[in-house]
Amino acid sequence: MIEIKNVSKSYEGEKYAVKNLSLTVNSGEIFGFLGPNGAGKTTTIKMINGINSIDSGTIYIDNKNIKKESVEAKKLFTYVPDSPDMFLKLKAIEYLNFIGDVYKVSSSERESKINDLTKRFDIYDSLNEKLISLSHGMRQKIILIGSLLPDTPNWILDEPMVGLDPKSSHELKEIMREKASKGCSVFFSTHVLEVAEKLCDRIGIINKGELIYEGTLDELQKEQHNNSSLEELFLELTKKD
Repeated sequence: MIEIKNVSKSYEGEKYAVKNLSLTVNSGEIFGFLGPNGAGKTTTIKMINGINSIDSGTIYIDNKNIKKESVEAKKLFTYVPDSPDMFLKLKAIEYLNFIGDVYKVSSSERESKINDLTKRFDIYDSLNEKLISLSHGMRQKIILIGSLLPDTPNWILDEPMVGLDPKSSHELKEIMREKASKGCSVFFSTHVLEVAEKLCDRIGIINKGELIYEGTLDELQKEQHNNSSLEELFLELTKKD
């Protein structure tokens, strides 16, 4: 479970990137975090995982305070950033083993998961290539696979489908469902509203740093007295705001 309570963040005293944000991602659900460019999605995600500091408010990962119990909280989630351009001098297999070491994944479990996941994502034959030599989409697959090596109770993803081919996007959506069915909280941001509509149990919509909706699509349709698609409702809400 991820709990965000009255969290705010501004940069150099200027306008808020995130203002008084509160939301909850329950265990066993897929939660889609939606908003226009610059709305505060990535800033929020980086506060959840401890990369960005929090000006005010509190974030809990399974009741662990990300600020006060940082190391313990970080053991409870894995994270897929919005760009896979990191550790580029490592070979793909070296990166995966590094993540396995960080999370203390046993050799047997690691080998089994790497074998299974690299075949699911059609990247098994590239394990000995350096990340810098791989395409954006192939790097994204390796970062995703690394995040799946540990069995953490929370999975945080920032625009995870950017650059993925259709088969890999399908595999990712299936894995997200599998993780949620086992009790994992899956929190991801996306601009692909059709995916969010079909995949998410609940959604949160942020605009100009403030949360303007949290709940199910059905609840949003009833609230707006409108049975339109999520895309149409999203455009209407963000235009009003």
